[in-house]
Amino acid sequence: MYRDPVESFEPLHSPLAATRTLRVGMIGIGTVGSGTFRVLARNQAEIAARAGRAIELVIVAARNLERAAGIVGDSVALTADAMQVATHPDVDVVVEVAGGTGPALDWVLAAIAHGKHVVTANKALLAVHGARIFAAAREQGVVVAYEGAVAVSIPIVKALREGLAANRIEWVAGIINGTTNFILSKMRDEGLDFAAALAQAQALGYAEADPTFDIEGIDAAHKLTLLAANAFGMPLRFADAQVEGITALQGLDVACAEQLGHRIKLLGVARRQAAGVELRVQPALVPSGHLMAHVNGSMNAVMVKSDAAGLTMYYGAGAGSEQTASAVIADLVDVARLDGVAAAQHVPHLGVHAHATKALAVLPRAAVHTSHYLRVPVHAVGQIQAVTACLAEQKVPVRQVALAAERPGIGPQVLVLTGPVVQGTLDLAVHALQARPEAAGPVVTLRVEALEG
Repeated sequence: MYRDPVESFEPLHSPLAATRTLRVGMIGIGTVGSGTFRVLARNQAEIAARAGRAIELVIVAARNLERAAGIVGDSVALTADAMQVATHPDVDVVVEVAGGTGPALDWVLAAIAHGKHVVTANKALLAVHGARIFAAAREQGVVVAYEGAVAVSIPIVKALREGLAANRIEWVAGIINGTTNFILSKMRDEGLDFAAALAQAQALGYAEADPTFDIEGIDAAHKLTLLAANAFGMPLRFADAQVEGITALQGLDVACAEQLGHRIKLLGVARRQAAGVELRVQPALVPSGHLMAHVNGSMNAVMVKSDAAGLTMYYGAGAGSEQTASAVIADLVDVARLDGVAAAQHVPHLGVHAHATKALAVLPRAAVHTSHYLRVPVHAVGQIQAVTACLAEQKVPVRQVALAAERPGIGPQVLVLTGPVVQGTLDLAVHALQARPEAAGPVVTLRVEALEG
């Protein structure tokens, strides 16, 4: 039923006869893989013109060969053995879109060892094992490209390493998980609590049956790790990232943030400081007039502050089959342009300049310096002064204070926006507040990000 992949390769006769076709093997043909096949087939003439040579998918590895045949027809060889794709002599570049950090690592390392370029949308694989993968790629003189692993349709990796190559990057911040952004948008727009918004996201296909990686901030942290490495030339430091998801976020705080002129977004922030780099994912308040506050639904956006270009912002779809395929194929075009030239001219590998900045440490949580939102439950509305007095005693600057709008069944709540303060100082102030007799419950804190130049 299926052609023998070893005997199935035929040269593609193309108007670009003077340049050999780039032959692609793909591991996985699920959401991203099927989108990649469709876009390659539909736009083959435009892609070849832009790449300077034809790009042909010649073999696919899939668990379900019958399903795969229904997608690719008889135009592509099929195999159930992913390692056959990774090591096949007639494949120039391996596209890994199966996901995971187990077998995928073996496939990618095998492809590199056999002198093949690799394109992947697997952010978890790179965040966890990237140092090993990129070291192997440098040794073999091949490209590992990963635009689809970071922000789907947004070409942010290319922007950082090429468009902003003249700049010293000061910080990168973004909404880089579409699932959580959809949930937060529903909580704000429809007044849903977290559980109801998550259920709606699952019903509509925006969230997986097991949404842990998304809602706990892990997926965003994988992507942020890659962004930081590109922005600062630092090694991949996923294990050191401070990660907080949205599972504990209450609808009350979403509403109170609105009252204070802010919206809550799950942000990934990588910021260069004199003592090191902040590398953190957390729900944070953003001023409601800021562009980032208007990134809604499953959309993504990344903002970069650099010394010469200033503030730049990149916006696009945060999920989708063909949206991710667009990034995967853009990487293939880069490989097609550079395959066969000197290795030093390849699309830069992550960490290739890490020796210049390897001393950059990831700052501990206590050292992060931001403004904060506090919601302090109190026994009576007249106790607002006790809250501000306690914060003053703890050397926490207060920028704005208000009483939350009354809500049925909820007692008085003092809302505070602080000025910039080190997290360790804020933690001590919260401890002191909760020990006060005026406190009627746990103090809720969230960071506030101005995202200004």
